[in-house]
Amino acid sequence: MFKKFMGMFSNDLAIDLGTANTLVLVKGEDIVINEPSIVTVQYDHAGKERILAVGHAAKEMAGKTPAHIKAIRPMRDGVIADFHVTEMMIRHFIEKAHKRKRFFSPRVMICVPYGITQVERKAVKESALNAGARAVYLIEEPMAAAIGADLSVKEPRGNLVVDIGGGTTEIGVISMGGLVLCKSIRVAGDKIDQVIMDYIKKNYNLLIGERVAEDLKIRIGTAVPLETELTAVVYGRDQVEGTLVSIEVTSEHMRSAMADTIAEIVDALKAVLEETPPELAGDIVENGIVLTGGGALIRGLDKYLSDIIKLPVFVAEDPLFAVTRGTGKALEQLDSLQHVAYEN
Repeated sequence: MFKKFMGMFSNDLAIDLGTANTLVLVKGEDIVINEPSIVTVQYDHAGKERILAVGHAAKEMAGKTPAHIKAIRPMRDGVIADFHVTEMMIRHFIEKAHKRKRFFSPRVMICVPYGITQVERKAVKESALNAGARAVYLIEEPMAAAIGADLSVKEPRGNLVVDIGGGTTEIGVISMGGLVLCKSIRVAGDKIDQVIMDYIKKNYNLLIGERVAEDLKIRIGTAVPLETELTAVVYGRDQVEGTLVSIEVTSEHMRSAMADTIAEIVDALKAVLEETPPELAGDIVENGIVLTGGGALIRGLDKYLSDIIKLPVFVAEDPLFAVTRGTGKALEQLDSLQHVAYEN
């Protein structure tokens, strides 16, 4: 009763705890936090740690810190890789979004990948509880993406959503408020960044970091040939000479670099379509496939997928925030979506 009374003074939160970015939406408002999932920690001589920065400020420090300071990404491949640092990060974002004293604890709904284990679910819940939440609900990413993309998830009609995030790609067939079929693969934005780094290293003997690779993906990345090629200048270290040099790369180079990784997403999508019940397959042919997540913004990806699987493919409106907004809508409709968003 006391916690329920205190909840009257609290703003409930929806959290998209992503590998690349963490987004927080305040119930009844909008997204108030969109920051990288990075924490910079300083260690003293005794090994005691102290947080220096979280989010944008921590990302600015990544790759530039001395030995006693580490920029840590506590989420890897869609799951918690460092429980303690994840808890510190969640606590920071909850306090920043809540803007109230810790005495008033919010309810929190967190979006999690479909494929995580019960142990990982428990770790996510305990991290949020230790960070100050009074109750924690979990919703699976494909369902949150579908809700955020305004698909009719409660109706007896098949919808297929592909959410390409930082650590995982989630492919889900949804009908009557539930996931009929789902596949989660650890191939997404982070892996695309890595293959770009590998491509530049192999073809130009140039070493670049994750931030540079991500920037190339955003600025000139494409899944299809472009009528007018895009170009970008890349600065890095020549691994043979050891000198700092610059080169010019094109969108065609990026397409070549990303081709095999995008093909893995296509194979996963084909596998889901092959397993889809015939009754729902007709709905998907009619409704098409909806793309969400940061990966949906890769130039021409919708056309590329459509040409291969011979179905309409659409990019959701505001795909970067579909999962977060879907988590927020599920929090608002908690009574009617208890079988979807559940306390764990």
